[in-house]
Amino acid sequence: MIRPLSLLLALVVVSGTSAQMRLPDNVQKEADIVYGKAGDVSLKLDVYLPKAEAKKPRPVVVWIHGGGWQAGNKSSGAARLAGLVATGDYAGVSVGYRLTDKTAWPGQIHDCKAAIRWIRANAKKYHFDPDRIGVWGASAGGHLVSMLGTSAGVKELEGDNGSPGQSSAVRCVVDFCGPSDFLSFFKNNPNGGNAKSAVGKLLGGDVKDKPDVAKSASPVTHVMKDAAPFLIMHGTADKTVPLAQAEELHEALKKAGADSTLVKIEGGGHGFGGPEVTKRVRDFLDKHLLDKDVKVSPDPIKGK
Repeated sequence: MIRPLSLLLALVVVSGTSAQMRLPDNVQKEADIVYGKAGDVSLKLDVYLPKAEAKKPRPVVVWIHGGGWQAGNKSSGAARLAGLVATGDYAGVSVGYRLTDKTAWPGQIHDCKAAIRWIRANAKKYHFDPDRIGVWGASAGGHLVSMLGTSAGVKELEGDNGSPGQSSAVRCVVDFCGPSDFLSFFKNNPNGGNAKSAVGKLLGGDVKDKPDVAKSASPVTHVMKDAAPFLIMHGTADKTVPLAQAEELHEALKKAGADSTLVKIEGGGHGFGGPEVTKRVRDFLDKHLLDKDVKVSPDPIKGK
């Protein structure tokens, strides 16, 4: 029996200081697959697949974790992807990337793009549909998926960490509370982006001293008409990444002629959930990866 998606997202067993996801019986996981190399660092991802044989190639939903580019890991993908994979409609991939103790920008996006290329290079082996790859991330992960959705083909952001000759383009993007413009983020708070901050570590120094890097690392810089469709969800009371960052990206996408839906989580902070949030994400993915005729509502959601 397939459990409701909202329940699956809550099936987390806490043990000590770590949390491990108990996967549904019809989902299998292949962990720590090397998708590329960055110097002597092996880059790894996890694949989640339905146990049932694939009758046709499955669309892939890729999870990219948050943690201020300096913490977090790919294990968080289990809770986000298991419910989708359990339906039998999707495959899931959770990506690990180098954190800021290993490299500064653009190392993180080089890794994420290498992961997308690996998915295409291994599509036949895992029965992936290489033309239907959606990405989903929160916070720093929201930033990275937004970069994937806006910067396809930007040479300096591609890197050469794995699977050459494949495209890093994605079909659609789900951005939860990700920053979109580092220059406007710190315009009225010049001390907020100092070298010791999470953003400063990402950029390799104070934002005020790295304007070109900050611009290159900002999704709004790369917005174009051909950007992937976006679902942007952001809490109105987010004190870590202001709602204005979501509004700026949404407006830039709409102005360029791209497809963007902004859903505000009323009273929500830097992190949110609930059945309606889950439904909006599923509707969006079903529309763009399964070609279902569903409406993705832009109506605000009351935060939890």
